[in-house]
Amino acid sequence: MSMKKVVVTGLGALAPNGNSVDQFWSAIKSGTSGIAPITYFDTSGHRVSIAGELKDFNPEKQLDPKEVRKLDPFSIYALVSSVEAIKSAKLDLQDSNLDRMGVIIGCGIGGIKTLENEHDIITNKGARRVSPQFVAKMIPNIAGGHLSMRFGFRGPSQTIISACASSNDAIGIALRLIRYGDADVILTGGTEASITPLTIAGFGNMRALSQNCDNPTKASRPFDADRDGFVLSEGAGMIVLESEEHALERGAPILAELAGYGSTDDAFHITQPAPEGEGAYRAMQRALADSGLHPKDINYINAHGTSTPFNDKNESKAISNLFKDNLNHLKVSSTKSMTGHLLGAAGGIEAIATVKAIASGIIPPTINYETPDPDCSLDYTPNQAIETEINSAISNTFGFGGHNAVLCFRKYN
Repeated sequence: MSMKKVVVTGLGALAPNGNSVDQFWSAIKSGTSGIAPITYFDTSGHRVSIAGELKDFNPEKQLDPKEVRKLDPFSIYALVSSVEAIKSAKLDLQDSNLDRMGVIIGCGIGGIKTLENEHDIITNKGARRVSPQFVAKMIPNIAGGHLSMRFGFRGPSQTIISACASSNDAIGIALRLIRYGDADVILTGGTEASITPLTIAGFGNMRALSQNCDNPTKASRPFDADRDGFVLSEGAGMIVLESEEHALERGAPILAELAGYGSTDDAFHITQPAPEGEGAYRAMQRALADSGLHPKDINYINAHGTSTPFNDKNESKAISNLFKDNLNHLKVSSTKSMTGHLLGAAGGIEAIATVKAIASGIIPPTINYETPDPDCSLDYTPNQAIETEINSAISNTFGFGGHNAVLCFRKYN
């Protein structure tokens, strides 16, 4: 059985530096950070007081206010970005076989804001005051359920949870479902809304977050020698994937081909990456093999680049080891320098950034790169975007638990 070619036809984004794909990409190209002091709650007593919150976001402009009140923010973000993705793909749902359309999304934590709120209620007001909607509002798969119901998609529906690799794993599984003929169209990507007191405290106390709170826009500095941790952020990135055949038949706008996916686990440590990025190396290697491409074919890598000491060093080593004879023409950048880290949604918005880079011939910068680190010796596209032809690119995501997931995109021909 010959496998079907899979293409990207729609994009939808909500990020700390943009509430649409156009806003997000404009900010990314110009090196604009979305990191700022936390406004959602009082950070007194916390080690960290900055994050990548959405700005000027009003879901009631796109969703019914009654619906908004029944949803956790992570479901709201998924819905809003998916509406944009479906619209940009020019999908006519009235003239589609909805049994052949599905939803595969990633999420790292789920409705933790709802969990914290309801815990306060049971603690302070008693068990009978807990909302009967609590469980259905909180569980991580519920956002995908809402998407299937909103658009009437009756095909495969799954939620993938692999920490910060969740979105890429979701997109990769969607790729395979379409390749093997189980669906014609899949709405995929990731969503996360975890800027809460408990989450900030947990990550802060494990010393994973940057404590450069006096300079929020400078705090996320991947690959820089003075990096001191990631910045927690929120949002969603959704993409429409479909078989080339289906896309051409309906005259869809084709933005890029999703050519390959690779997934591995370090089997090493619950939070630290394997030495020299061995698991990341194998995931990139698998993505290239799955796409039929070779290291020499890759022009750009959207790095995981979290701004943590361990990740950036080990990811750089993995890239160096795999692309060793081709580093002179390879560009790398971390858009987390501008967005912060969206955890389970990171791969979603970074897939969008990678597709836009290919389509526009613009490699986004790694901002705040000021002091080179001897352990990070690649070309990180420091501080300013560059224009160049991009035929093929990969996007890396790695997560707690040793999860590694890599996507390979290429220009559609």
